[in-house]
Amino acid sequence: IASVLVLGLLVVEVVEELDQAFRNAHRIAEIYGEFCREDNAKQQAEMQIALQLMMGVGLAACAGLRAWLPLLCVGLLARTGHLPLNPSYAFLVRTDVLTVLGVAALIELLGDKIVGVDHMLDAFSTLARPIAGTLLAASVSTHSDPAITTILGLILGGGTALTIHTGKAAIRAHSTALVPLHGGIGNAALSFGEDAVSLCGIGIAIWLPILAFVLTISALGICVVLIRAAIRQGSKLFAKRSNRSKPAVIPPA
Repeated sequence: IASVLVLGLLVVEVVEELDQAFRNAHRIAEIYGEFCREDNAKQQAEMQIALQLMMGVGLAACAGLRAWLPLLCVGLLARTGHLPLNPSYAFLVRTDVLTVLGVAALIELLGDKIVGVDHMLDAFSTLARPIAGTLLAASVSTHSDPAITTILGLILGGGTALTIHTGKAAIRAHSTALVPLHGGIGNAALSFGEDAVSLCGIGIAIWLPILAFVLTISALGICVVLIRAAIRQGSKLFAKRSNRSKPAVIPPA
């Protein structure tokens, strides 16, 4: 009988130890699961931030071609619930703001088809397009502090829009120089092409931000090459004019 009692006590103790071990293992599994969920949530948040930055850069590139059209499209998509915006930039969905953007976009689209007017718009847009690029890049960054999004928008969005705008202006200057040959048709054709690229780029930036970012990097590289070529050409032209303006030196008899 004593042996049976001792054996029973041992069995009970073993069962209790096993139960405690299972409880500990279950708790460890719960802790590990919570850690994995938190880690996955952190990774998803970081990925979302990266995608939004890529989207902002892509939209800013479109603003380098058309200042007001991307802002209008982003405002309309945000108003209809298809695109989340940073709360600090919720004013883009207001009716009065959308009306002003719509009128400005229409004026820009029509005026850019006229030789002379297009250069006036480009001169004004040297300031307007970087501002639009800054607003676009900052407004779609919903997971960051407003101050940080504004700084990132200014650096990434404003810089991208200004570079694309400057490269576009260099191409347009070459086209304008050939106006006697094409009668302004070349400038209008370039303008329609810019309209199409900007509109398609907006859609790609919103729904395929990674592709938009890759295309933007490529476009920035091309624009840098165009800008450097324009600077070199301008320097050579300035040097030639300076040499012509110098009075001829008559050697002494």
